[in-house]
Amino acid sequence: MTNSIVTTNAELTTRPAIDTSILAGQVRQSTISMYKRDFAAYVDFAGNEDNALNSATLAQWRAVLSKTDKSPNTINRMLSSVRAVIKAASEQGYINSEIANKFENVKGVKVGALRQNLKQDARTKISPTDMRRLCEAPDTTSLAGKMHHALLLTLASSGLRVSEVTMLTPSQIIEKRTKDNKVGYIVRVTGKTDIEARDAQLNTEAYNAIQTWLTARPIESEFIFTGFGGRGSRDPQANHIHQVSAWEIVKRYAAKCELDSIKPHDFRRFVGTELARVDPRQAQKALGHKSINTTFKHYVLDETEVGLTEELF
Repeated sequence: MTNSIVTTNAELTTRPAIDTSILAGQVRQSTISMYKRDFAAYVDFAGNEDNALNSATLAQWRAVLSKTDKSPNTINRMLSSVRAVIKAASEQGYINSEIANKFENVKGVKVGALRQNLKQDARTKISPTDMRRLCEAPDTTSLAGKMHHALLLTLASSGLRVSEVTMLTPSQIIEKRTKDNKVGYIVRVTGKTDIEARDAQLNTEAYNAIQTWLTARPIESEFIFTGFGGRGSRDPQANHIHQVSAWEIVKRYAAKCELDSIKPHDFRRFVGTELARVDPRQAQKALGHKSINTTFKHYVLDETEVGLTEELF
């Protein structure tokens, strides 16, 4: 917000402008970035400071958003972002608790009421056969193809979030011995819900592809997946690739394989689905979920088998 926020106590006191920087130390930077975008949209809707600090404005914004084609999950996330910023402002003394309490009472939309806005391809199941086709689609005789091949294999075997993969460094990959004394690999990573680092999986094929890419890459970088110069330049860069670039790489090879609606997060669901066939607990641990309910609800895309009830009685 561009103007200073004032409390509504008997003695009004000018406060610094409320923005998402007040969330520092409470949530991850990636989450703050999301809150910043959502809160800015709310402030634009409110139009001025008084309106922005009126909980009725949030309810009005909810009504306006409900008339758009936004998913109910997206709307609830946006509302939650605003409530989080207002709550933090109250805790830090920028506004009084009464305002924050009123904002907390503005509930989200009902998913069932906006079912028509749910994206039908929000969770796309990838079969092992199609995953193999995807990972083998890049031309590994080219420098970029080597990087793309390694990236796709890492996504497909690790279950890492795209934000974790794009920032991956060689030091995070650790060699270990499997139960039958074979060499295996894990990735030590701290995700958005992790307090401490967790061990994610990485298969040998992905590890070897990473080594092939790093050996061929003509520059040094602390990151594994680095990009290439734009505007016609294909020179390797030292900076890590952006998440948008990872999305574009996945979409490019999905289109090449004639697969629709494939997203980086579908690779994570692929890992969860395939591991859960063998051991749901291992799927939960590999994805870093605190609750196995999260694994089953959002990451195990199984289907009911035909004929299961044929001989029940």
